[in-house]
Amino acid sequence: MTTNVIWFRNDLRVADHAPLLEACKRSAQLGDKVLAVYIFDPKWFGKTASGFPRVSRSRGRFLLEAISDLSRQIELLGGKLRLLVGETPSVLSELCGQAEIRSVLCHHEVASEEARIESEVRERLGTLAVEVVSYPPTTMCDWGNVPFDLSAAPEVFTKFRRLVEKRGTFSPPLPTPDSISKSAGAVTGEVTLAEVQALDWFPDCSVSAEDKKADLYRGGVDAGTRRLRHYLWETDALSRYKETRNGMLEFDDSSKLSAWLSFGCLSAKEVMHEVERYEMERVKNDSTYWLKFELLWRDFFLFMSFKHGAKLYQRGGLQGRKIDWSHDSRHLEAWKSGRTGYPLVDANMRELFQTGYMSNRGRQNVASFLTKNLGLDWRLGAEWFESRLIDHDPSLNYGNWNYAAGVGNDAREYRWFNINKQAATYDPEGEYVRYWIPELRYVPSEWIHRPWQMSQSLQETSRCMIGSDYPEPIVDLFESAEINKMRYAGKSQMRQGYAQQSLLKF
Repeated sequence: MTTNVIWFRNDLRVADHAPLLEACKRSAQLGDKVLAVYIFDPKWFGKTASGFPRVSRSRGRFLLEAISDLSRQIELLGGKLRLLVGETPSVLSELCGQAEIRSVLCHHEVASEEARIESEVRERLGTLAVEVVSYPPTTMCDWGNVPFDLSAAPEVFTKFRRLVEKRGTFSPPLPTPDSISKSAGAVTGEVTLAEVQALDWFPDCSVSAEDKKADLYRGGVDAGTRRLRHYLWETDALSRYKETRNGMLEFDDSSKLSAWLSFGCLSAKEVMHEVERYEMERVKNDSTYWLKFELLWRDFFLFMSFKHGAKLYQRGGLQGRKIDWSHDSRHLEAWKSGRTGYPLVDANMRELFQTGYMSNRGRQNVASFLTKNLGLDWRLGAEWFESRLIDHDPSLNYGNWNYAAGVGNDAREYRWFNINKQAATYDPEGEYVRYWIPELRYVPSEWIHRPWQMSQSLQETSRCMIGSDYPEPIVDLFESAEINKMRYAGKSQMRQGYAQQSLLKF
C-alpha cells in the first residue's frame, strides 16, 4: 500500500490546506495511507548573518504551541502528526526509503531559502522516484488567476492592488477534510515535543518575568480562531479598525492576527472569508475594507519575494542601490536595547524585545530611525526583527525593510519619519511610552517625548535624570536626517568627518 506524505511547513492547520485535502481524497478513493510530518530543521534555529538568534524564546514557544494544536487536530481527523529532526532534504530522503511513498505534498514557499530547500528535496526524491507536488502559497489572491504574469508582477503596490481588485480573484477557503481514512504508522526517528525542547540548539521557551503579554500570543489554530472571533464578533473592533490601527497601546487597536498568519495557523483566505461574512451580517465600512487592504499588502510582498528571490536580502535591496551604510555598533546596540534617547523609538524596541510584537506604526518609525537617522545598514534591522518577532515571515519582513529603507518597491526617493511629530500624533499624552519605559513614568506629558529638554529641577521632580536614568539622544534628529539624505544621494564621503563629529554623542 502506497503512502502520501504531507510535509507541513508554515501552514500549521487542517482547514484551507490543499495538500492535506488531496492526500485525504487519495486515501478515500485509492486506499493510500496518509503520513503527516513536521521537521525541526536546525538550520532555522541558528544565527543570522549578524549573529542574532534566528528564533527567540517567544517565537519558539509559539511554534511549539502551534505544533501541539496541529497534532491534536490531525488526531481528531483520525491521523497522527509525526515529528522529525534533522536537515530537511536528508530527513525526507530517509523517510521515503523506509516505506513505499507515492508522493510528498506541500505548500510552496516563496522565500529564497525555503524555495531552495524545496528544490533540493525535489531533486533528492526524484532519484527515489518519489513525486514532490507543491501547491500555491495561501494568499488572498489565487496564484493561477492573477491578471499578470507572475514574473512580471507590478512593482508598485497601488497598481498591484487595482489590478487584483478589478479582476476579483479571491476564491473561498478550502474545506477541512472529513477524515483521514488510512493513517500511516510510526516512523524511524520520530520524536516528541519534549525531546525537541531538550535539543541544545532549540531556544529555551519557558516564560520569564520579562515576557510581558506572553499569554496573549498563543500558538495554534484554536488560539488564532479565538482571536479572530474576539476581534470581529465579540468586540466589533473590526468596525473601528481604520481609526484605531495606528494605536500602539491597546491590544484591540489592530487585529494582531499576523503571528497566526505567519505560521499558517490561519490562512489569509480564512480571514478574508470571515471579514466578508462580518460585512454581510454586521457592518461593511472603510474599516472592514482596510483589513482586506492590509492582507493585499501581505500578498504583494509575497509576490515580490517570488519574483525577485534572493535579491530581496542583498545590501542594495530590490533597487540595487549603492548606499554607504554605517555599521556603528554603539548605535545599533542603543537601537536594539531601546536606549536611543528618543522615547517613542525606545518604547517600541522594548515592546519588541519583551513580547515579540510591535505595531505597524512602530515598525515604520523604528525602521526610519535606524536607516534615516542612524544611517545603519537596513539588513541589521531586518535581522533583529527576524530574531525577535513572533510573526516573522522572511518575505514580509525583508520586503517591508526594503520599503522602509528606500531600496525596495517605493516610488518616493527619501521617506523619513519625524519621530517628534509621530510621537505627538500617535502618543500625545505619552501613555504608551510610560508603559514601556518606567524611567519616564513621572515625566509630565509636556516633556514625555523630549525629556532631554527638561530643566535640572524638573528632572529631579520627575525622578528621571537625563544621562543617568535615561539617555540623552544619541543623534540630533534633523541634522542626522539631512546627513543621511546626502548618504542616500551618494555624497556621504564628502561629509564623513563632519557626520562622525555631529552624530556620535557617547
